Amino acid sequence: MQIQPILAALRRHKAGTLLIALQIALTLAIVCNALFIIHQRLSHLSEPSGVDEANLFVIENFWGVQYSTQEASSEIKADLAALRQLPAVEDAAPSNSYPLRGGGWDNFISLTPEQIKPTTDASVYISDESLIHTLGVKLIAGRDFTPDEVRDMGTRENIHPPVVIVSKAMADKLFPDGNALGKPLYSMSAEPTVIIGIVERLQREEVNTWSAPFVNQSLIWPMRQAIPIGLYYIVRAKPGQLAAAMQEAPKALYGRNRMRIIDSHDGLLSFAQVRQRAYNRDRGMAVLLGIICVVLLAITGAGIVGLTSFWVGQRRKQIGVRRALGATHRDILHYFLTENLLISLGGIAVGVLLTFGLNLWLVTRFELRVMPLAYVLSGVVILLLLGQGAVFAPALRASRVSPVEATRPV
Repeated sequence: MQIQPILAALRRHKAGTLLIALQIALTLAIVCNALFIIHQRLSHLSEPSGVDEANLFVIENFWGVQYSTQEASSEIKADLAALRQLPAVEDAAPSNSYPLRGGGWDNFISLTPEQIKPTTDASVYISDESLIHTLGVKLIAGRDFTPDEVRDMGTRENIHPPVVIVSKAMADKLFPDGNALGKPLYSMSAEPTVIIGIVERLQREEVNTWSAPFVNQSLIWPMRQAIPIGLYYIVRAKPGQLAAAMQEAPKALYGRNRMRIIDSHDGLLSFAQVRQRAYNRDRGMAVLLGIICVVLLAITGAGIVGLTSFWVGQRRKQIGVRRALGATHRDILHYFLTENLLISLGGIAVGVLLTFGLNLWLVTRFELRVMPLAYVLSGVVILLLLGQGAVFAPALRASRVSPVEATRPV
């Protein structure tokens, strides 16, 4: 089929042609970037945290009275002993925070005390020698803390312990040669902290976009947070006994000392709930962008159907003439399919430029990654298939126009 007659026909319908081409271009730009963002968001939902999520739950404890550092430390030890005595509990540990919490303590990490620009950023977990076993994380190098290394930290105390356990991701970032054990690091302090252990994986508290470059970079300090607020008890239930442990743990704590507050809504969370809350925003964003993509594609398809149907109605006499001159049903069908393909290719050419321009803007404004070419190719295929599918019904109606239409007055 010759392209020149089709181009000549399109030049006579410039407004409709440009409108559909522009709609295709905008749809391509938005859909490609939306699909990329959706994939990024959904990939977070299944990221492993490194902990035994199936058997973990968290209790947020607020003291109802003011304790000294020594008194608070004694209360924490007594609480942990009460929790560990429960038949359904495997172990328990105190902490200032936990993975996927959504926010907490993080420090810049440097390799020298005079370093101005930090090497990386790490989530800081402070706990005693029971945290690694409680979380179920795997110690792949070095050793755990000893009880003698754990220090109490009271309100407004700034303590930097001499030893630290880090995640493998952080060890690899600081020492790419793989020799992190025994090496010092500086955590916003002039005092060095020596790495004595490396765990396989320990996810950060934050899952926000800004923390993506530091994913799984965490450290554990051997300190017991003896303060009245912001204390969490991380409890690991025995396999299959999570529900029983979650029911008995608050009772055991209140039974030991009623001068505490455990919020009925947020104070007791299983790790499944923690994960769901952490990624609610990602899940909601993915659903919203998915709806936007579907609506845009539907509008674009409807626009192609409407314009082609309008053109078919306008050209019934010309179609009848072509049929009278020997054009077959297939010739007419191919004509409209080719015409729409040319419009789609023009819109896609502009849309590709808009796609990369929009992605560049998102990268600079919202710290997103550069979109791989595969998403653009996928968007091109989707728009081409959508265009050809949308035009098929009007084109099929055009191919059924009878040659007798050539004799009817306009």
